Amino acid sequence: MKTKSKPMGGFRFWTLVWGLGLAGQLCWNIENQWFNTFIYAKIAKDPTIISWMMAVSAAATTISTFLFGTISDRVGKRKYVISLGYIMWGIFTILFGMTEFIADGTLGSGPQMMMVAAVAVVAADAIMSFFGSMGNDSGYNAWANDNMTVRNRGQIGAAMAVQPVIGTIVGTVAGGMLIGADENYMRLFLVMGAAVIALGVFSLFFLKDSPNLRANRDGSFWKQFFSIFNFRKYFAMKELVWVNLTLAFYFIAFNMCFSHIGNYMIYYLGFGADLMGIIEGVSLIVAMLVVIPATSLINRNKSPLLCVLSVLLSFAGVMVLGLFVRPENVDPTAIFNPVLMAGIFLIGVGYMLMLQTLTVWSKRLYPEGARGQFEGIRILFYVLIPMVVAPLISNPVIKRSGEFVDENGFTQYLPTHTLFLVTSIFVLLTLLPLIFASVHHNRRIRAAVAAAEEIVEPIAEPGTEPVQEAAGEIQTEEATE
Repeated sequence: MKTKSKPMGGFRFWTLVWGLGLAGQLCWNIENQWFNTFIYAKIAKDPTIISWMMAVSAAATTISTFLFGTISDRVGKRKYVISLGYIMWGIFTILFGMTEFIADGTLGSGPQMMMVAAVAVVAADAIMSFFGSMGNDSGYNAWANDNMTVRNRGQIGAAMAVQPVIGTIVGTVAGGMLIGADENYMRLFLVMGAAVIALGVFSLFFLKDSPNLRANRDGSFWKQFFSIFNFRKYFAMKELVWVNLTLAFYFIAFNMCFSHIGNYMIYYLGFGADLMGIIEGVSLIVAMLVVIPATSLINRNKSPLLCVLSVLLSFAGVMVLGLFVRPENVDPTAIFNPVLMAGIFLIGVGYMLMLQTLTVWSKRLYPEGARGQFEGIRILFYVLIPMVVAPLISNPVIKRSGEFVDENGFTQYLPTHTLFLVTSIFVLLTLLPLIFASVHHNRRIRAAVAAAEEIVEPIAEPGTEPVQEAAGEIQTEEATE
């Protein structure tokens, strides 16, 4: 009988898990949070540019994940996908910031140069996202899954669930401080880009693929690439389908407001980028502390309950911002704005609960041997669908509710409280696919418990309770994978 080799572990392994993971999440946060405020500060106050940027970069991200997921599965190697992806990711993060020199009049002025700047921003973001997805989604996430064992899967699952939360908090606070009151976005892009390049180089020398990773070739490259689009086979995995739909519905609503929350706080409420980052960061730090107990509930197979709680908290958060926060009742010179912070806190708790729970829930359902490709499926529902659909809803809402003419006679558009009121409706729609995901989840857990009963009852000794013990082990194993 052939035995499996031991995956890499120790200090170097955990340094890579946390270093690459956090760097990736910081970079994604900067793209989702600060790229949009960069557009308003340096290019134009028009959500249409943001809509195009989101849609095109989401498409680039999805294509990259499928492409390099298939490549890494076929060759049985993740290392070079990770290293090259991170290095190029950092380079294009810096190049993205340089697009401001097109719009600031350095190379000329007028509507034509503004159009060139808008196209350059969209293109630079798409290329950056392509390499970011190569390194992080196709490479890093699949590599982490490859190295999961019975002993470390709980720690790896927890790390991958909490990293987006930490990335959001640190990226928001540190990003605001680096940008500062003088709106120096180039400083942020240089620091973050250099850090990601350094980690890519570090991984080139110190990262090792799992010894259990084997090349998985299924016919020609294109046959294997398009095998992921075998919808009959995919839709047979009903629980994963409904989990992914829950992910898509929630993040359509989330991206409707979160993509514009920076511009909402800076240009509608009047905060500076530095104060905006601190206010949002403090609210999210408190939210993170609140969701720590959720780990134990995930371990007890309460994922559907946590998702329902997430929806309700998110709904409460957007309603607070939509109903009770206005420019006249906030102090843009102070950090302490209790109603505003309460709304962000509730949205933050809901976001963290949903992301943490669905990350663990979905990865448990991936088929072995196609983890790289199934990261592409996750990106389809987590990134592509939300980032294409959300702007189709939020863009007209912003244009109808936040139109104004500036001192130069240009028509501009600001996200206002109306956006959050509309978002609240779409948050509640998340409950529809969640109901079906919960049904399949509970059915799977009952089947696992029944299987345990069949195994342990024949060898049970009088006076023992092996059924309950075995069922508990199965439940704990399911939740931590």
